[in-house]
This record gives sequence, C-alpha cells and structure tokens, in this order.
Amino acid sequence: MKPDVAIVGAGPAGTWAAYLLAREGARVTIFDPSHPREKPCGGGVTGRALAVVADALPATALDRATIRSARFGPFRGSAASADQDEVVRLDADALIVASRAAFDAALLDAARGAGASLVAERVVDVHVDASRIAVQTARGAHHASFLIGADGANSLVRRRLARAFRRDQLSIATGFYARGVTTDEIVVGFVSDPPGYLWSFPRPDHLAIGICAQADAGFTSGELRDRTLAWISHAGVARGHTRLEPYSWPIPSLSAADFAAIDLAGPRWCLLGDAAGLVDPITREGIYFALRSAESIAAALGAADPVRHFTTRVFETAIGELARAARLKDRFFQPAFVRLLLRALRQSAGVRAVMADLIAGRQTYRSLRWRLLKTLEVGLAIDAAATLRRVQREKYPSRALTRTPGRLTVTSIDRQPDSPPRAGA
Repeated sequence: MKPDVAIVGAGPAGTWAAYLLAREGARVTIFDPSHPREKPCGGGVTGRALAVVADALPATALDRATIRSARFGPFRGSAASADQDEVVRLDADALIVASRAAFDAALLDAARGAGASLVAERVVDVHVDASRIAVQTARGAHHASFLIGADGANSLVRRRLARAFRRDQLSIATGFYARGVTTDEIVVGFVSDPPGYLWSFPRPDHLAIGICAQADAGFTSGELRDRTLAWISHAGVARGHTRLEPYSWPIPSLSAADFAAIDLAGPRWCLLGDAAGLVDPITREGIYFALRSAESIAAALGAADPVRHFTTRVFETAIGELARAARLKDRFFQPAFVRLLLRALRQSAGVRAVMADLIAGRQTYRSLRWRLLKTLEVGLAIDAAATLRRVQREKYPSRALTRTPGRLTVTSIDRQPDSPPRAGA
C-alpha cells in the first residue's frame, strides 16, 4: 500500500521529499502558507547539491549567478587591510547562487508536477497516534499515515513531537541585502569575536551580506549588523551602495555531542533539513544535507521499519560528516589557524585547490586534514602541526595530539560518533 504523507514546509527538504515520494505513487500533501520566498542567507547552491536534484531541475531552470572566485581575509576592524585578502579561483560548476525564491519555486513546481498537492495554509498543531497523524490548520484537520517536518529551525513539528532547539544549538544569521548590485565573487572575512566569518554572496540581482554567530555568544542582532556595516566598508563590497535592507534568521548549529543524540524521527514522523539540525556548523550550509535527508525518508517509507531505516541512512549520509565539522569548528576560526590558512592560500596552489573543493562541497571533512597536510610544502606543514598543537592546548587542555611514526593524530578530530542518531519516542 502506498503511503499517505503530510509534509509541513515547502523549502528544499520538503519539496524534494514530496517530489521523490509522489513520483513513486505516494499521496503527498505539502502545507506551507508562504513558500516560495527569499531566505536571508548566502544562498549558495553547491555543485553536489545541484547534482542531487538534476533529474527534476535541468541546468537551465534557474536564473543564477555563477561564482568565479572567492576572496578570503581577516577582519579586525580598522587594524585589518583588504590587501591581506587571498583569492581562490573557482571552476564554472563549483558554486552557483540563485534566488532562494526561484530555487524553492522550481522544486515546488517539480513536486506538484509529480503529483503532490499544496495546501497554502499555516499549520497550527500536529497530532500523532497509533493509527494516523493529524495536521491542524485554521480551516480544519487533515489526516495522513506519516508526517514529515521540514519547517525549518523554528519547526512546529519538532516542538510538538521532539524538543525545540536550545539557544546554544542555534546561530543567528543577520545582515543586509544590497539591492541592485551583484558580482561573480564571494567575499569572506574571518572574525574571532564572535568566532566565525562575514560574507558577501552575489545573487542574480543583489548581494546578500551578513554575519553568523551562536545565539548565546552575547551579541545582539543590531551589534552584529553594526559589525557587518564596518566590514562592508573595509572589504569594498557594495561600494557606495546605500540601499541596504536588514534581515535576521535562525540557523541550527549543533555540537558533536548534539549530533550523537540528535532527534530525527519517531513512530509515524520524521524531521528533515534545518528542522532536524542538519546544517554544517562551520559553513552553515544546509541545502545539500536537506536534500539528502529527503532522499533518506523517500527510501525508508517502504521499509519494514522506516524509522530505523531513515535514521541509519541519515547517519551514513550526513551525521558523521556534520559531527566532524562540529569538532573542527572551534579550531577553524582561531586567529592562529586563520593566519596559517591565509598564508597557505597565498603560497600554495594545492591549498587553493583544496579550498575550492571545500567551497564546492567536493571536499569532505573526513579527509580534509590529511589532504591539507599532504598538499602543504614542508615549511607550511611544520607550521600547521605547531599551530594545531598550540590551538589544541589553548582551547582543549585536557585533549592531546599524539604521534605515531609518520602520522599526526588529533584525537578529538579523528574520533567517530559513538552511536547512530537516536530515534525519538
């Protein structure tokens, strides 16, 4: 018997799950009152994410900006100079930036073309019992056999059936849209307080400029936007442009421990994408993992135990990689490591190639450290090892670097997640 599925949320995770399920004959209803809409974020869609949806979205389906280069530099207010920035050239399929409204609309059209239906109403409550699920809107209740929560970081489905994200599990992305100006370059400025980076991502008709910080870092959105305004002047993005529209948006940003105990699913329900917390803690990129989680539930609903099948598959395709990123995150934005990274980008074509692959999503965190060490010249490799040891001692005095012949092991980076994600009750 084909499943009857209700999906809350018409972003990439929800619409891709709807497309895959409806294509296989499932009865699928999507609930969302406002999609497609623009989302306040960089908006980059990596080549690997586009490859996932290639069957539904041909290359010509989207108005897009192709990114030709990425510029990286430190930002310490007036003490930093844009002359310190390093540029990485990108190939044509590494990264495109599309309007999120256009990208989401194309996926929604594909889902509806496959047979899914859209109810443009806000969901106010959900209920799950032993025989069915109920989705409540202002106009009444809708019933199905399975519920998918793809309704973002503030997910109602998550709050009803699992637990809301804690403040320390969220980041705040805030900044400005610069309307009427665009380019073919992304610009990234590293900051240490709060640890992270500022960005300028071009979209077809504007720039998305912003900063992301952990919600519990002690900075207000206004303070972060002031930091962004100072960086806009420093980095020369949107030069002389005065039409800036502010935005703020929550993004899940989980720790390695959070990923080990992640809430993903329970009897007759599951969470996808941002609602599940499947976002890279370093880059805050989530579209690829949202799409892969959609594939996981589409494959799992026909299994004898769909919840177990789904959680195992998400662990294999997403959780391990995201947990590695979480363990690397604190070290990645330390000033000593940023200085080493910028020096390596300046001196080594090999490191520039690694960074280009990281931006495109072709470079995994599993092999990132070893590829970098193999790529670096001898002098840079020695500096890299020394920097890792220093940052390790400063940030994690109870953890150690250990040596074996021909190998440098960073214990907390190499450790694999101890257990697969926990299925909710």
